[in-house]
Amino acid sequence: MIEKLAYLWPEITLFIATCLVMIVGLSPAANARRLCSWICGVALLLAAGLAAYTPANPDALFPDLIPYFKGLTAVVGLMLLLALAGTVDRDLEDLIDRGKIKFNPLQANRAEFYSFFLFSLTGLMLCATADDLIWLFLALELTSLPTYVMVVISTRGTRSQEAGVKYFFLGALGAAVFLYGFALIYGAAGSTDFNDIRAAFAQDGLGSIGTAGMLIALLGVSFKIAAVPMHFYTPDVYQGAASPVSAMLAFVPKAAGFMSIFALCGLVGWGFGEGSDRLPESVHAMLWVVAALTMTVGNVLATLQDSVKRMLAYSSIAHSGYMLVGVLAGPGDTIASNGLAAVLFYLLCYGVMNVGVFAVLASLRNSRGEEPDALDSLRGLVRSHPLHGWAIILCTLSLLGFPPLLGFLGKVPLFTSGISAGLLPLVLILGVNSAIAAFYYLRLVATVYLEPKDEDAPAIDTQPIVARPIAAAISAGGVIVLLIAVQPLLEAAHESSRYRPVEAVEAGAPAADDALLQLSEPITSRDARPASDAG
Repeated sequence: MIEKLAYLWPEITLFIATCLVMIVGLSPAANARRLCSWICGVALLLAAGLAAYTPANPDALFPDLIPYFKGLTAVVGLMLLLALAGTVDRDLEDLIDRGKIKFNPLQANRAEFYSFFLFSLTGLMLCATADDLIWLFLALELTSLPTYVMVVISTRGTRSQEAGVKYFFLGALGAAVFLYGFALIYGAAGSTDFNDIRAAFAQDGLGSIGTAGMLIALLGVSFKIAAVPMHFYTPDVYQGAASPVSAMLAFVPKAAGFMSIFALCGLVGWGFGEGSDRLPESVHAMLWVVAALTMTVGNVLATLQDSVKRMLAYSSIAHSGYMLVGVLAGPGDTIASNGLAAVLFYLLCYGVMNVGVFAVLASLRNSRGEEPDALDSLRGLVRSHPLHGWAIILCTLSLLGFPPLLGFLGKVPLFTSGISAGLLPLVLILGVNSAIAAFYYLRLVATVYLEPKDEDAPAIDTQPIVARPIAAAISAGGVIVLLIAVQPLLEAAHESSRYRPVEAVEAGAPAADDALLQLSEPITSRDARPASDAG
């Protein structure tokens, strides 16, 4: 167990920062309490640096995944941290500064909020390190449980409380479903260790219990990525939570879910292209149907929304469907044919461009001091608030996949890997859904850029929080600036997605450790003892 510490330094760094935030956030001194976000930022920077120097794990399903994925988590986490500024305790701190009330730690939420933020990112990183079903379950729950509380305390109204309750109960259902699937996988393989499970499945096949366990586990994990049919909570929760928290929900649980899907599919033997070496037919068929439904349901329902946050929620569902195409394509030999690399790169693209739209919404307020949510409330935003208007336009066009922005180059590998893997009908569905998405994305762009402001509508002002427009500007700049780094990032994603397959075990041969090491030579006797000594 001690050897695993070499892969856990980014998580250890975030945990230390979490403990500091818990203490500092309850300090009677206002200047000390304001250090919470700075501690989080420094910890994320350190975690990103440590992730870059984390060694490869030769025994993992994906030996080189940790540096890329943990670095991705830290980078997007920094953007989310900027957007989350001022989400809690703003009014309380204002009253304390004016001498109206004294600080009471029971009334403050800053320590808990930032601690839960770091806990959730720690769980996301742990998903990439998981090599055991129990570890994976705990990492998934560490990712999700803090977000339930963050949703509830993100606003002062009852809407966030309602959203938190819905999110919690449906999250508990999803956790119960995939935990039951994990139990069946354990029953079929006789172990919770990934390598042991792979060796057992390579020798004996999935079997009925293993197949049921895999399908049920994938269904439960679909809740994390908001895939059909586990998507019903998404629009209500996104609309009820504060916009920065909605931005976090759109990325962190989704990334954890895809890491779990990678692990589960890796357990059953993952090849590339058509033929017997790809995912088992039952798993492949289930993911195919889920991908097609998720894309279509998400995009069609998004076209019916007048709420920007509900529209983005259904958009998030559709993007999960897009990435499932890469999952089905599997690990390829080249960048163009590697579906896993396409998913990893698209997670980065989605994280960058998604934060910008929510950060713009979080930067604005109407006459009641609330975030604007109605689409009509953003009419003429480019003329009234140019920075916010252009930021939402660039990020929205990138979410659409409008060339030559980052989202377009992120979506191309999904198409090429799907075509290379022979998934032509699914790729066609992906293309049609991208066209459907153009309707509501361009509708948002036209509202912000082309339509005049309604003089009778309530005035839209900016929030007195500098970090939020900075997050929006970074996101909008990222969809352009990162274009120069697309090739290196794709190459890094390709290297990170290298899958270590297990060679098929000969019938009747024991599932020895040699099956886990992908030996290029046949297994020979290691005892080499004379026959007379065998007794």
